[in-house]
Amino acid sequence: MSIQISAQHVKQLRSQTGAGMMDCKKALQLNQGNMQLAMETLRKKGLASADKKSNRIAVEGVIESYIHLGSRIGVLVELNCETDFVARRSEFHRLAKDIAMQIAACPSVKYVSLDHIDQDTYSNEMRIESEKEDLKNKSEEIKNKIIIGRVNKSLKEISLMDQVFIKNQDLSIDELIKRHIALLGENIKIRRFQKFALGEGLEKKTSDFSVEVKEVINKME
Repeated sequence: MSIQISAQHVKQLRSQTGAGMMDCKKALQLNQGNMQLAMETLRKKGLASADKKSNRIAVEGVIESYIHLGSRIGVLVELNCETDFVARRSEFHRLAKDIAMQIAACPSVKYVSLDHIDQDTYSNEMRIESEKEDLKNKSEEIKNKIIIGRVNKSLKEISLMDQVFIKNQDLSIDELIKRHIALLGENIKIRRFQKFALGEGLEKKTSDFSVEVKEVINKME
């Protein structure tokens, strides 16, 4: 016989996981009311469900924007789902806004995921790491392991999906997406994004006031 689970516990679990009410109740019953174990059950279920949906075509969605305080940094991101129905859901729009905010908060991020990183970037990172002084006296086997480990670490720093979610340090962006796939029942993909920084790419003109004063004086003489 299953134990009775209070609505308050179900609501608490739902707020922490984003899973449906019935799924939360079942997970709590399965784990005798243990919140931590119930969260693990939902996470495993959600990841499995998300993995199954990850290859489905997602062509609907939204283009979301985020302008940081002071209007000096801006982001546009395209977030895709499978149907217009999900694209209109408030949860989907909050996710898009959170992702845009995440991009603005991560100046080093350049790619959606590791799969989006081009071969030239990968090869350049391998070359840089292989030429470092501290590897000269290492054997080839150990040297290669260190290089690959360092390159993977460096590439993850520029991959959006590998970033820690700024609103929940226990989640990566990849896990955040998968939770919403489980919650909304559709595949969700970050297709592309663009960051804008005020004045980026422009050479700022600086002037030396003392030089300007001297030039004026010289003209007067």
